[in-house]
Amino acid sequence: MTGTRPVATPRPSPAPPDPAGLPPHPRLLAEGRWDAAAGPPPAVAGFVVSEFSPAVAIAADRCLSGYYGQPPAPGPDTVAVVLVSVEGDTGTARAVAGALDAGRRVPPLLFFQSNPNAVLGHISARWNLTGPVVALGAGHGDPEEVAALLMEDGDADAVLLLTARPDSVTAALYAAHSP
Repeated sequence: MTGTRPVATPRPSPAPPDPAGLPPHPRLLAEGRWDAAAGPPPAVAGFVVSEFSPAVAIAADRCLSGYYGQPPAPGPDTVAVVLVSVEGDTGTARAVAGALDAGRRVPPLLFFQSNPNAVLGHISARWNLTGPVVALGAGHGDPEEVAALLMEDGDADAVLLLTARPDSVTAALYAAHSP
């Protein structure tokens, strides 16, 4: 049958999302915080120049120790780590830009710590957290919804959600809503 073309069968329109099918709001287990008004965060080995990573690490430690006690976290739970930051590590960015502008060599540690996943890896290793590690910038939706989706998809039993702002870092440990 030359010259005939198969006729496309129209597909039904996808149904709108069912609100009842969305993941339930996660349950808050613990919280932690660092504020610039309280002074600089304690130093963390491997992170220099900027307070961003040490501030994220101390907020995470305060949250996790409030629930688990001292590191490492016990148990088989898979805990994801999610960092949300609108501005990111501006201290490291300024240090790199300053070195480049002045024609100086950029210290190698600044390349390592310029990726926000570096501090998330530090937190995961210190606390033996074995879930996914996610760093998000602005415009990625509701951070609690991201946490809920990681749990709903089975990628994590719990999520450490970190929100970094220029003067503070908050940490919240969430678990899936109990039935």
